[in-house]
Amino acid sequence: MKLPILSLLLWLISSTIAIATTPSPVQDDNSFTESDTIQQNGITLIYINKQEGLSVDLSAKLQETFFAVYPKLCKAYNRKSARKVTFVIDPAYDGVAATSDARVVFNPRWFDQHPNDIDVVTHEVMHIVQDYGETNGPWWITEGIADYARFKFGVDNEGAGWKLPDVTETQNYDNSYRVTARFFTWIVQNKNKKFVEKMDKIMREHRYSDAVWVKLTGNSPAELWKEYIANPQI
Repeated sequence: MKLPILSLLLWLISSTIAIATTPSPVQDDNSFTESDTIQQNGITLIYINKQEGLSVDLSAKLQETFFAVYPKLCKAYNRKSARKVTFVIDPAYDGVAATSDARVVFNPRWFDQHPNDIDVVTHEVMHIVQDYGETNGPWWITEGIADYARFKFGVDNEGAGWKLPDVTETQNYDNSYRVTARFFTWIVQNKNKKFVEKMDKIMREHRYSDAVWVKLTGNSPAELWKEYIANPQI
């Protein structure tokens, strides 16, 4: 009867040693996180801030801009857009902002340097509305539409010093972002008032081909661009 008791004691001792020598979890120096959930008119914003000391005013502006523009973008382009969106303010992210599915990551340092560039939100949440997935359409259309949406729906582009660029000889229609957005604005004004809405739908439904330009405007993008740079007023 003594042998089992001795074995039990040895097992307890070895277990205690194992527990005592288990390494403690490494503490993350950037472990600060605060979160909030805001709901308005059937839309939910999950707001996660990983930047300690972030301006309360900036947080308010990011949230206010979201609720000011996102419902409008959904109504204009995609009524089936996500009803729940996540914002993450992450100092570990080195870009300006990035969107994946219904989640946007923002670099807080960008707003330190550009405190009035609040319509970064408008551009990024338009990507959520676009929801193109593995579209067969070119990326420059995606980004051109997102900047067109910022131009049309932005809450304070002027305050940020953000505007569509002047036309130069070095530009081309597929330069993307603001250059393409200005081109799209001209097309809307001169060729097809619903061009952006229709191109957006085509991209989301993965039906893009070069032929859609002729169907929507009567011309190829190269032909349109030639006409545009000859008379680029918008």
